[in-house]
Amino acid sequence: MRPRRNRQSAAIRSMATETHLSVQHLVFPLFVFDGANLRSEIKSLPGIFRFSPDNLLREIEECMKLGLTNFVVFPAVADALKDQTATYSYAAENFYLHTARAIKERFPECCLISDVAMDPYSSDGHDGLVRNGEIVNDETLPILAKMAVAQAQAGFDMLGPSDMMDGRVGYIRQALDEQGFTKTGILSYTAKYASAFYGPFRDALDSAPKSGDKKTYQMNPANKREALLEADLDAAEGADMLMVKPALHYLDVIHLLKENYSQPIAAYHVSGECAMLRAACNNGWLDFERAMPETLLSIRRAGADVILTYFAKEFAQRFPSGI
Repeated sequence: MRPRRNRQSAAIRSMATETHLSVQHLVFPLFVFDGANLRSEIKSLPGIFRFSPDNLLREIEECMKLGLTNFVVFPAVADALKDQTATYSYAAENFYLHTARAIKERFPECCLISDVAMDPYSSDGHDGLVRNGEIVNDETLPILAKMAVAQAQAGFDMLGPSDMMDGRVGYIRQALDEQGFTKTGILSYTAKYASAFYGPFRDALDSAPKSGDKKTYQMNPANKREALLEADLDAAEGADMLMVKPALHYLDVIHLLKENYSQPIAAYHVSGECAMLRAACNNGWLDFERAMPETLLSIRRAGADVILTYFAKEFAQRFPSGI
């Protein structure tokens, strides 16, 4: 055997290609904050911006013209609107919910994914309710359910519980079904690790914990088999897709879930992972035109059906026909 025979020309290499990546596999994370005609670059994540709702609509329109149709939107909420129980998350005046309605009214064909967690709205900065210094699980679930129903009412196609509270997928699924939102999907953050690579994201939302850390609810980076337990629970509770976060540093976990579950597997190529590559390329140490698609292809090859990445728009611009 001479494996090089299948590499000797572009045509033959194309026939023998095992993994393909197209813009349809990508989800573009976007940040929205209240106001009008505003755009603010995230210093720790160059090229990515916080948008006021009107400019966010313009950004989505540009992406749609490129064939990019999938978006996950995160709210940057003013401190004055935050409280211990995240009541603004389901308030009628919530700009995030109004923005979702505007997006779906203008671009009904797009897939719009939400974030379900307390941290953008919590004065404590945690994904769950804090009682006497402890992030309590069961008291958090009704808050998440109210948030989820409000987001479904606003028109989100899929909800993304990113909080890692035990039992939240089932609790949210029941609340949605009881309110008639049986078509609203759940993209569960199934294996979300207590990672060092979330820094630029927290800068974007100003949502870092005010005290302590998230290690009692996010997964230990040393653990892989535990991801199977989390996936078992989420699948049984009604999750439509299972996510691994981060992606690039957890390719083995992505592969593990892909081999063991029939639900589509998503992977979040997180802010720190993207920022590292961007910094290396900006310094001339790597070639962005080659390193960016190779990075995304590695996540796809590991088993991800869906990739959330801050490079989604740039991939769509450079590779409209995929790779």
